[in-house]
Amino acid sequence: MTPVLEIRELHKTFTLHAVGRTVTSLRGVDLDVAAGEHVALAGSSGAGKSSLLRCVHRSYLPDSGTVVLHTEDGPRELTGLDDRALVRLRSRELGYVSQFLAAPPRTGPWALVAAAARRRGIEPADAADAAAASLRRLALDEALWDVDCGVLSGGERQRVNLAAATVAPPRLLLLDEPVSALDPANRERALDLVASLSDRGVAVLAVFHDGDAMHRLATRVVELRDGRVLREGTPAQVLAGAA
Repeated sequence: MTPVLEIRELHKTFTLHAVGRTVTSLRGVDLDVAAGEHVALAGSSGAGKSSLLRCVHRSYLPDSGTVVLHTEDGPRELTGLDDRALVRLRSRELGYVSQFLAAPPRTGPWALVAAAARRRGIEPADAADAAAASLRRLALDEALWDVDCGVLSGGERQRVNLAAATVAPPRLLLLDEPVSALDPANRERALDLVASLSDRGVAVLAVFHDGDAMHRLATRVVELRDGRVLREGTPAQVLAGAA
């Protein structure tokens, strides 16, 4: 399969200035993700999972290595991309869902998701309807659609985050514990939504600390240890070995 994402020899360190110490997070990671593939990152806390996602999203700038996203306009190497081009790419082809929602002040869920739809290429006349459909799929109470996102609960914010990321799914979607605050019923809705992305050709790279979610969603599990790829395989192969 032709990869949507190609990561080669990715290294990342952090300097803790307060104590004068350097911490190494990633040590030469290589990884590909293809269209329609769901790759789950496994490993203990500190293994480098979230750092890897943030280097792909360019929230972190890696020390060395390459991150190539294959777009409609050809391959783009993200580590050297200028900020303006990176913002355009994130708007259209690279999505990131963390545990937390970043929303402009006095912005409600409906407006937030509609804006995401417009950035992804949905016509303005259709963006409001697309946002409504996305919020309904995740069962966000319509009474909350115009409420400032800042007053929503943690679980409500996570659902808004997912709605905005999937209203018109990007080519590559990064997920960092996107259902950690959800109750069982809403967790099921969210996992069903994520599972449906494979049929739409979306490449997904995700961190779940929930083995059940990985068994259910992942086509491949990559286990990290001490910033390196330890092994990869099906969920049954990798998670059974990790038990």
